[in-house]
Amino acid sequence: MNRRQLLRTAAALPAAAALHAAAPPPKTLKITAIETDVLKRPPATPYYDAIHPFGTESGSVVLRLRTDGGITGWASSSFGMIAGGPSVVQTILEREIKPVLIGQDPAFPRRIRAALWKALEYQGVGGPTQFAIAAVDIAVWDILGKSAGLPVYKMLGAFRDRIPVYSMCGWYYDNDADLGQYRRVIGEAVEQGYHAVKIKVGRDSIDDDVRRVRAAQDILGKGRRVMVDANQAFNRNEALRRGRVYQEMGCFWYEEPLPPQDMEGFAELAQQLDMRIATGENLNTKYAFADLIARRGADVVQPDNRRAGGVTEWMEIAAIADANGLELASHGGGETNLNMLLAMPNAIYMETGGPQKSMKDGELPGPREPGMSSEVSEEEIRRYRV
Repeated sequence: MNRRQLLRTAAALPAAAALHAAAPPPKTLKITAIETDVLKRPPATPYYDAIHPFGTESGSVVLRLRTDGGITGWASSSFGMIAGGPSVVQTILEREIKPVLIGQDPAFPRRIRAALWKALEYQGVGGPTQFAIAAVDIAVWDILGKSAGLPVYKMLGAFRDRIPVYSMCGWYYDNDADLGQYRRVIGEAVEQGYHAVKIKVGRDSIDDDVRRVRAAQDILGKGRRVMVDANQAFNRNEALRRGRVYQEMGCFWYEEPLPPQDMEGFAELAQQLDMRIATGENLNTKYAFADLIARRGADVVQPDNRRAGGVTEWMEIAAIADANGLELASHGGGETNLNMLLAMPNAIYMETGGPQKSMKDGELPGPREPGMSSEVSEEEIRRYRV
C-alpha cells in the first residue's frame, strides 16, 4: 500500500464507523402469549417397577411460549401415571405463571426463574409447581436456541457431540413368571445396538433379583453393562443386603434403593458399598442435590427434566456434582435431555429405550436443529388433546 492509498483508507474509516454506529441494535424478544394443551393417551399393556404400575394412565401437558419475533418455544411435561397430573400443571401455567411471564425477555432465563420462584414460593416450588417451572425454562431455552440458530447444547458450551445411552427395558410384566417377555425385550435391545441395559429389581425376593440379573447378563454377553433400579423399594437394612449381592454380580450401578428423602440412608449405603450408587430422579431443584452431594450419598446423580428445574437448574446441578468428582446421568431420554447432557463434562449416560436410528456404537449424536428439539407434532396434539 502506497502513501496515497493509505490516506484514502484512513479517510474512509470515520464514515464506516458512523454507518456501523447507526445500525439498529438487535431486536429484543418479548414473550407475548402462553398456550397449553393437555394430552391423554389410551391405555397400553401394563408394566411395572418395584412399586409403580405403568401403562394404564399416561398423559402430558404441552407448552408453547409465543414471542413478538415470531419464534415459539416448546416444552412438554409427561406423566407415566397419576391421571390428574397434567391438568394440575396446566392450571399452574395458565393461572399463576402466565401473569409473571408475559412481557419477559427470554434472553434472561435466570431472571425468569427468580421471578417464578418469588411468585410461587407460598405453595412451594416442588412437585407439580416444579414441573411447570421446568417446562417454562425448557421452552425459554428453545426460543434462545432458535433465535441464535443453534442447538442448545452448543449455546451452553458443548463438551462433546455424542453420548452413551442405555436401554431402560427390564420391566416387570404380567404373566411372565418364566421371564419370557423380559428376556425378549433385553434381546431386542442388544439387536438395536445398545451396550448397556437397566433392569428393575426389588418387587420380589432376592432370589428373583438374582435370576433377573443373570438372565440379562447372559443375553448381553461380555463387554456390556447391566444397571439395577429398585425404585425406593427397600429400607436401609434390605438395601445393603441386596446391594452386596448386586455388587458381587458385577452390576454397573444400583439405582434409588431408598426413598429420596432418606439422605442419611443413601450416605450410609454409599459408604458401605463399592459399586456406584445412583439416585436423583425424584429430587426437586439444585438444593436437594446439593444436600445429597454434601452427605456423599451418591456416585451418579440423575436429574429428571421435570423435577430438577429445566436447563438452567440442570447446568447448576451438573456443576455442583462435577466440583465434587461425581458422575451424572439423565432420568429419561429424548433430545431435550440430550442437549443438556452434551454440555456437561461429567455426564456418562442418557436413559432411553427402543430403536434409535442415529445410534452408533451405543452412542447418540447431538441434535442438529436449532433450539431444544422439544416440539410436539400437530398430529399428536390433535389425536390426544383432551
